[in-house]
Amino acid sequence: MIWTIFLLVLFTELKVLCQDYESEYEDYDTEQESSIPSIAGPQETDSTYTVQSYECAKECFCPHSYPFAMYCDHRELKTIPDVPGHVRHLYIQFNEIQAITAKPFSNATSLRDINLSHNKLQSSLVKREAFTKLQELIHLNLDHNNLEEIPPSLPKTLQSLHLGFNKISKITADTLRELSNITTLDLCSNRLTDAGVKGKVLSGLKSLVHINMCSNKLRSMPPDLPSSLLQLSVDNNSISSIPEGYFRKTPNILYLRVARNKLKAIPYKVFNLSSLMDLNLGHNQLSKTFFIPKSLEHLYLNHNDYKELNVSLMCPSMDQDRPNMLTYIRIDNNKLRGPVDYHAYTCFPRMRMIFYGEQQKDEEHYASK
Repeated sequence: MIWTIFLLVLFTELKVLCQDYESEYEDYDTEQESSIPSIAGPQETDSTYTVQSYECAKECFCPHSYPFAMYCDHRELKTIPDVPGHVRHLYIQFNEIQAITAKPFSNATSLRDINLSHNKLQSSLVKREAFTKLQELIHLNLDHNNLEEIPPSLPKTLQSLHLGFNKISKITADTLRELSNITTLDLCSNRLTDAGVKGKVLSGLKSLVHINMCSNKLRSMPPDLPSSLLQLSVDNNSISSIPEGYFRKTPNILYLRVARNKLKAIPYKVFNLSSLMDLNLGHNQLSKTFFIPKSLEHLYLNHNDYKELNVSLMCPSMDQDRPNMLTYIRIDNNKLRGPVDYHAYTCFPRMRMIFYGEQQKDEEHYASK
């Protein structure tokens, strides 16, 4: 009898515990579902959304764990499928798409990211109205295509535009005029010439922070860059000089890359910038020392024609309250005949490494012996 009463009490308590657990679980489940944004319709706000369906183009994959993304990459697609209205991130790289029209995006006005890199896009098949309805688009990647010009009528909301590895030979003012919010512009590995970047085609990009124009056909530094610029890369061109006062309009530059060009001489104080931290001038034909700004931390002079580094010219004055910040110099593959003046460590008290490496043979020096 006692055992029977004990079992009845135990069963009752277990039942109550199970009910409490189920009640808590139901509350938790409801809370979790209510926090998932809806994909039912763009007219509702995120705070009132509830999940109703996961619409997806049949050619693509839309993971339930990431309902706002549609993956259509590596599928040998020749056209862009219709994008459902809830999709914000479209990944359609590595296909065989040649054309872009407005039709696939007619309902996808909430798109923020599009990756169309590694396709076969042609400028003549990119319609003027293709992106006009995408007024929330922030990132557009068109790297590795066959574009000969920057697509027209890009939305002014765009913040990053990647156009590397195409066939673009010029930048026209009308294609970039409205892009007042763009911060990153990548034009590396195209066919840009001085004539194709002339005038003030870049000066209107008031928010531009980083521009990459490496591996083009430039013979001079790009003109009229906006004052907002912090990073400039013109590696692997045919630039032979940097005009004195060139950086007057871009005084806040932090990172500058002019490696693999044809620089022979540069004005002594051309890099007298208060914020410059990283300067790469490797693989040029430089032989004369220039002024090093106090802010500079990393300097690359490898593969040039230096026979000596005049530290006194690099650092004409010292200030213990505001010491030079230089910590690293790379000077291998020059024509240096002896070690760097030990005064460098006095002038640059934060120096951690001078990478001397192997030096080139100085033919004149050896011929005179």
